[in-house]
Amino acid sequence: MTVKLRRSYTVHSNRADDGKNLENMFNTAEEIQAFIAAFEQCTLPKPSWTHHAHLVAALWYLTHHSEEEALEIMRRRIRAYNEAVGTENSDGSGYHETLTRLFLQGISLHVAKHQGVALPDSVTALLASPLGKREWPLRFYSRERLFSVEARRHWVAPEKPVEEASA
Repeated sequence: MTVKLRRSYTVHSNRADDGKNLENMFNTAEEIQAFIAAFEQCTLPKPSWTHHAHLVAALWYLTHHSEEEALEIMRRRIRAYNEAVGTENSDGSGYHETLTRLFLQGISLHVAKHQGVALPDSVTALLASPLGKREWPLRFYSRERLFSVEARRHWVAPEKPVEEASA
């Protein structure tokens, strides 16, 4: 599947059904910048807004802003993007505060470990790390706690400490 987003940005997927195999779109700094622009302009196709896409956006904002600023940007951008593509930000779907903050903490550790590494190489390392797995938060939370309405709305502290080695 090939989806033309802008003149300079095309998403390629080996799976026409779900668009989850999108790592090829993050090979160069230019591709990453184009992805961020499409996300910010809410023109990124919904199937392209994957777990890995969330991670790359978080990495981008953490490399350009403080952790606090990156969190605020991610909150605002994810909510706006969800609304633009028809995903309701509610108690059962859309933006999730605890997941966003937890992944930002983990990615912040990744950024610290990969200072001076070119952005595409940092992205590759991030996506290959434990953070690249959707199940990573379940190392620290029970499923019930993590997917509670409270955790979606507000930061809920993990039940187990987030180990630096996990990033």
